[in-house]
Amino acid sequence: MAAPARARADYDYLIKLLLIGDSGVGKSCLLLRFSDGSFTTSFITTIGIDFKIRTIELDGKRIKLQIWDTAGQERFRTITTAYYRGAMGILLVYDVTDESSFNNIKNWIRNIEQHASDNVNKILVGNKADMDESKRAVPTSKGQALADEYGIKFFETSAKTNMNVEEVFFSIARDIKQRLADTDSKAEPQTIRINQADQAAGGNQAPQKSACCGS
Repeated sequence: MAAPARARADYDYLIKLLLIGDSGVGKSCLLLRFSDGSFTTSFITTIGIDFKIRTIELDGKRIKLQIWDTAGQERFRTITTAYYRGAMGILLVYDVTDESSFNNIKNWIRNIEQHASDNVNKILVGNKADMDESKRAVPTSKGQALADEYGIKFFETSAKTNMNVEEVFFSIARDIKQRLADTDSKAEPQTIRINQADQAAGGNQAPQKSACCGS
């Protein structure tokens, strides 16, 4: 009996994150950089998606992050609805040296609006920020303006130098944890009311049932 309880106590929150963006922007590199030393690696061949797990500590809570990467499917522009199901946070990644990957962020956001849940947290990530300024195609200000337009946070990262990689994942995890905690505290009284209603309904039905059986 003790084992399941121990397993449950392993973390306070389980958060599913997705990496979305054009092929070649460095999503897998960001994931590998962040999850290095992770203890679970799975490959789900049916949908060609890879995920890694890393448990972090935030404000005294253990958060288990399950981070999914679109193993090459993004080039078909048809990320399946199943991939979005249950996602709590989405990292929208573009390459600062590739303007088309930045312009496509709007398409990815439309995709998310179509398939993901309404309250999913989003964060915009401009990767490969370590590249020489002469190669940069998307100024920081442009990334920030797009993030502001959608009301989401924005980070420039480099999977190569580890710049802001931890910060991005921690930032979105913190926002999701806060949202889950708020939802929990709002949901509690409601749950009690529902249970009471069920009991009341059950109480009303019991005599009818016995009367029916009696007749």
